[in-house]
Amino acid sequence: MKNHDTAEKVFTPQRQRNVSRHESRGATKASYTATEAKNEFGRLLEQAIQGTTVLITKHDSPRAVLISIDHFQALQEAPQAKLNTLTEQFDTLLDRMQSPKARRGMAAAFRADNKQLGKAAVAAARKRRTASPSNAPTNKSDKPVVAARRKRA
Repeated sequence: MKNHDTAEKVFTPQRQRNVSRHESRGATKASYTATEAKNEFGRLLEQAIQGTTVLITKHDSPRAVLISIDHFQALQEAPQAKLNTLTEQFDTLLDRMQSPKARRGMAAAFRADNKQLGKAAVAAARKRRTASPSNAPTNKSDKPVVAARRKRA
């Protein structure tokens, strides 16, 4: 039967050379071989409970991870939270599209002929161009081609 002192000596400094610890996004990570994990499972479990991500390797290749239940639940809920956010954004966009003004605009777009659609596209391009000063023309030669065509017509 091993006493507490003997159990502590199982993990000697020579064996620690296989263990790597580093900081990543504020979370501590530790890496152990499968044999070390088997022999020191209680300590590894305690590290995981304290928030350390414990990587277990076999033949120098990562094979498993030991994490706390809180970390596991957070990882499990992350996709659902993202889906909820996307659903909320879609619903907001759909609500905006259902306004009487938006309905009239869509009806007008479907009734429009090619000439009307072209005018609407030019107007939208101008609106975008004036909204973004970095795209604004710096001299007369930089004027949009569409504006030059309109003057000739």
